[in-house]
Amino acid sequence: MTTTDTRPALSGFHHVAVTARDVEASADWYQRVFGMSRIPPQFPHHGADAKGYTLVLIEPETNLCVGIVHHPGNSGEPADETRCGIDHVGFAMPTRGDLDAWAGWLDSLGIAHSGVTDTEDPVPYSALVFRDPDNVQLELFYMDMSG
Repeated sequence: MTTTDTRPALSGFHHVAVTARDVEASADWYQRVFGMSRIPPQFPHHGADAKGYTLVLIEPETNLCVGIVHHPGNSGEPADETRCGIDHVGFAMPTRGDLDAWAGWLDSLGIAHSGVTDTEDPVPYSALVFRDPDNVQLELFYMDMSG
């Protein structure tokens, strides 16, 4: 094993994976909402959950991947950010105005959302929150980092 005094490099955020009750329905939803494309093969699981698989979707502008995961032992309970596990997934927005555009887009798709919230506490930022078909909280987030 090699040790070092400096942290190895990161090249960015690659993917997030969400467990779904119905992977096809969730994949269709993410494709419709985010304009993602499916990477053709299913990705098999290895080890203890060898019968599971993941459908991988990619967003063409950022190359961010979302994995829609099938676990055979999934009990079908909706996601709940108050339990251990992922709380939410946040997507960076280039401008505050993009949040308004996203609110309109979600409205056109019939997807319930929080509306854009602007706050100053603890720092100025804006957010738009909605949920995927399995209740995973998704957040579109804008913070002016210029100064």
